[in-house]
Amino acid sequence: MKTVQWTGNDRSISNIIVGLMRIRDLDDQQIRTLVNTSIEAGVNVFDHAAVYGGEFHGCERRWGEALNLSASEREAIVIQSKVGIRRLPSGVTTFDFSKEHILESVDGTLEALRTDYLDLLLLHRPDALVEPEEVAAAFDELQAAGKVRNFGVSNHLPGQIELLKKYVNHPLIANQVQLSITHAALVAAGVANNMETTEQSISRDNGLLDYCRLNDITLQAWSPFQKKWFDGVFVGDPAYPELNAALDEMAAKYDVTPSGIAVAWITRHPANMQVVLGTTKPERVLEAVAGSDVALTREEWYRLFLAAGYIVP
Repeated sequence: MKTVQWTGNDRSISNIIVGLMRIRDLDDQQIRTLVNTSIEAGVNVFDHAAVYGGEFHGCERRWGEALNLSASEREAIVIQSKVGIRRLPSGVTTFDFSKEHILESVDGTLEALRTDYLDLLLLHRPDALVEPEEVAAAFDELQAAGKVRNFGVSNHLPGQIELLKKYVNHPLIANQVQLSITHAALVAAGVANNMETTEQSISRDNGLLDYCRLNDITLQAWSPFQKKWFDGVFVGDPAYPELNAALDEMAAKYDVTPSGIAVAWITRHPANMQVVLGTTKPERVLEAVAGSDVALTREEWYRLFLAAGYIVP
């Protein structure tokens, strides 16, 4: 399968990431099967977040309980997690990039996962009250203690990343953002640039795609099959007849599934993005892995783009 290389790392990283946000209700054997199937298929990156699982560290705890990795098993894979979202007892959600919360949350993550370190820590969603000096101090302490090896962000804009970079002493090597064929403003705005009469030309991310490419920040695409926000998947949806006809045709041509072609649309982009899956089904992982190896032609890539409702002026 295709691999990427994170800034400052010699290790080959799979361009498919298995996200574990839905494993809380799986039994131990189901979790082990999901993880082992992924590893056997060439996936070596697994994505967590402190907030996944209802209760804080819920999914991370299930991972640790089900796997309890040996030292050699741990070294063979890449584990990333995210910090910064807090759900208060009242049910209110807040964001928190304070040094105290980052350090406390990472310690909870490590304990739950039963590991001594994270390969990558991401700031989950931008905190409007961020004090970047506190983030920098937390990152310094975490790396000095050997608890985190690399740092990045999730759902951040160029200006927000630049503010952090002014103070943070470590490279921010990844940015996890929502991207699918039908949720592709990240790509589509640049295609319709300067076209005043079309909504597609409105930049919603201040040129994030080009910014990340220029600054060697790996983009990680989450919800690769979602229609828009959390509106369900577009694969097989009768509301997208032209898109699904194209997916089916290309799936037959390349001997993969339509979901595999949806993955291929993302991995075909020269930004060398990673695709974050949210499935608990091993067979879905295999479909995505197969799709990630498909090299769509330029014409096929644009055909899917147009079929999703975007324009090429």
